Amino acid sequence: MKLHELSPAAGSAAPAWRKGRGPGSGNGKTAGKGHKGQNARSGGGVRPGFEGGQLPLYRKLPKRGFHNKFATVYSIVNVDALNCFEDGAVIDATVLSEAGIVKKELDGLKVLGRGELTKQLTVKAKVFSASAKEKIEAAGGKVEVV
Repeated sequence: MKLHELSPAAGSAAPAWRKGRGPGSGNGKTAGKGHKGQNARSGGGVRPGFEGGQLPLYRKLPKRGFHNKFATVYSIVNVDALNCFEDGAVIDATVLSEAGIVKKELDGLKVLGRGELTKQLTVKAKVFSASAKEKIEAAGGKVEVV
């Protein structure tokens, strides 16, 4: 196979659609925008959610609840997920994200007590539930609040 023999899979690449390049192109003159009107103008069209002047749905529906933008949101890990590490390992948010257990670190790590822990680990986190703390220490590990 040579470089000039390469081509994309059939139907995967559409040819460029050149608008406004004469009547022979099948898309000349008005360039697919029709005659006059709001959508024919540059910058024309309506904003998302616009319903032609009718009261839009997002204004009809009542506002619900309250979202505290200052709230702390923790990345949550349960004790049973920590069994995949070796004995004596030091576990913190970066180690958990590298292992794929935590997707984002957010405002800190919170360890909860679901499941059983069989390994002796040192766990560093911002917050521990009482049961998680108990289970980690019962397995012979250490709990460090960061």
